[in-house]
Amino acid sequence: MEERIRLRLDVAYDGTGFSGWAAQPERRTVAGVLTATLDLVLGAGTATGLTVAGRTDAGVHASGQVCHLDLPAEVWRAHEGALLRRLARLLPPDVRVRALTEVPADFDARFSATFRRYEYRVTDAPWGAEPLRRHEVLAWPRPLDPAALNAAAAGLVGEHDFAAYCRRKENATTLREVTRLDWRRDPDGLLVATVQADAFCQAMVRSLVGAMLVAGDGRRPTGWPASLLTRRERSSEVTVAPAHGLTLVAVGYPEDPVEYARRADLTRRLRVPSTS
Repeated sequence: MEERIRLRLDVAYDGTGFSGWAAQPERRTVAGVLTATLDLVLGAGTATGLTVAGRTDAGVHASGQVCHLDLPAEVWRAHEGALLRRLARLLPPDVRVRALTEVPADFDARFSATFRRYEYRVTDAPWGAEPLRRHEVLAWPRPLDPAALNAAAAGLVGEHDFAAYCRRKENATTLREVTRLDWRRDPDGLLVATVQADAFCQAMVRSLVGAMLVAGDGRRPTGWPASLLTRRERSSEVTVAPAHGLTLVAVGYPEDPVEYARRADLTRRLRVPSTS
């Protein structure tokens, strides 16, 4: 049997020109571009099993995305020293592979992850977003109060059913544990929300941001976002914040590689509800 090795890829991209991560016919996606470039360098179909930590939606950026793939060991040995630079030459400028690391075969970019961390950037400056940052910063038309934003965020931390904030998928749970959710105002005046959880369901982060922003500008009470957690269906009152303000900045994994498989098994059990 052919020996194969697993590679971890650390990836960054500007999501502006992509229809999200996942490959789609007739659409430009991060996975599609990455796969086509790997095929060009290594030969069509040589790299298999491309799996990502978190599928980002159209327009969402990443500075800390992680994925894995499998290669024949002899191919990896032949290209190991030059593959990163070859990818840098051939990939378009809006996506970069920042690191290639050989990992154990039971590493799973998606299921071995212990957390995903996003940042959402907003400006409430009366002139809007700076031109050079317009693709990563949302311009909000009303003044925002960081204290109110953090008060709204506090009620969303912890393990909850986030059905009101998710696009529900059949046979998928909306139970998630948010381990960090806070806002800061940076020296340049930007407001940055940091959101970290074990995992997120589709549109969850942008829905949370949308709810907090209307509390931050005073149009809703600061307790309103948390009050929606009692609902078991998506709330029509929540406006999903635009994609371009959101960036996936980090994915966490167990420090001990021995724990990769155990974490993956645990995640699969948590994410797949019982059919009984």
